[in-house]
Amino acid sequence: MKNIRHLFPGLLIALALASCDGQKISLNTPDGEAEGLFSLSDVAKILSDLPLESEHLAEVHDAVSSSSGHGYDEEYLLSDLFAAPGAGVGDEGSPTKAGGYTTPLRDLFSEYFARKYGTKAGASDVERYINALSESDMQIYWPYSEGWDGKSFPIVTFDPGFGAESNYGYEIRLDASGAHVVDSVLVTEQVAMERPVWVINRNDDAAFTPLELFAQDTKAGKKEDKDPGSKEYILSILSIKALRNYDSWFGGASELFVKTGAVDGFKATKDEDLKNYSPSMTDFMLVVKRSQVGKKIPFNAILLTSFTDQMEKIAFMVIEDDGGTTTSWKCSAVVKYNSKQYGFELEIPYKDKDDVVWRGQLTRNFFQEVFDKGGGTLTGRFGDIEITFALE
Repeated sequence: MKNIRHLFPGLLIALALASCDGQKISLNTPDGEAEGLFSLSDVAKILSDLPLESEHLAEVHDAVSSSSGHGYDEEYLLSDLFAAPGAGVGDEGSPTKAGGYTTPLRDLFSEYFARKYGTKAGASDVERYINALSESDMQIYWPYSEGWDGKSFPIVTFDPGFGAESNYGYEIRLDASGAHVVDSVLVTEQVAMERPVWVINRNDDAAFTPLELFAQDTKAGKKEDKDPGSKEYILSILSIKALRNYDSWFGGASELFVKTGAVDGFKATKDEDLKNYSPSMTDFMLVVKRSQVGKKIPFNAILLTSFTDQMEKIAFMVIEDDGGTTTSWKCSAVVKYNSKQYGFELEIPYKDKDDVVWRGQLTRNFFQEVFDKGGGTLTGRFGDIEITFALE
């Protein structure tokens, strides 16, 4: 999901020294990371300075839970924070939850900037800063949010880049008088598993549509009327198990894209039929949260609605999104007709920085045992994921 950079020895030494001196440490992004008016560390610092109350924690939790429920990561886009408080990714068209919050987070941001630019001449600056945040691709990422106890305040940090696995964050606590006390603490993924941590990072997946939001006819279990004597099957993926994470935990979940190219329903009986067929491609996204690694995740996606005896090879690819320049995998879907094999050429797009988890051909022989049984399930390992297919 994020570009991986080398962590220079000098920076390692600086961090080591900083961890030993007991002093509060200013958060800073690597050189060149700041974009626009605010860097990730700027937003983390501002958020930690806000007079947060329990309802603000509930607002963020509402949003990340909604995003997660729609198949996205545990994320609260700043654009939604200002436009529709409490709304998650995928809530487009849903009414704002702002009425449910006495003072939503967006009001705290406005008040914060008004205090810094309180003069009449500064009013335009307040609007400019709010717009800069709202129009950015930044978000609050709350890993392991499902374990929140409903009352603990967060540590606020940001993605430091470089593929780092630790960073300093602002610990927010309430003392006996209710005043906020903010300290600098070291944050690791283990800390995020044990208590709430809000990470300011950049959104990677909001532009994509996960399987949960696709039309229901993409879900396995949909059956069509077929000739009882024909040997045609619905090929679907029932579940996926990721065996590892692909990026630093600051970057969030792994976005897996499953891409299949085949000549669905190929049933040629004469030469003229060949020109009537062309390959098609399916492309589904599945977000694997950090807490889901090593667990079987239901996928229930139909890859082919008519897997016939004549289909010899299916192009199959799984990638983890990392962005970059669009390129393509040139491959073929192979069918068999009149004792000869024919390849239908196709190109499956991906980005040049993506992690290619697995790509190759799924042959008919791979499924033969299930075919012989008249249907069933089959599990195989593809790189660092396990996939369970079903033939019905």
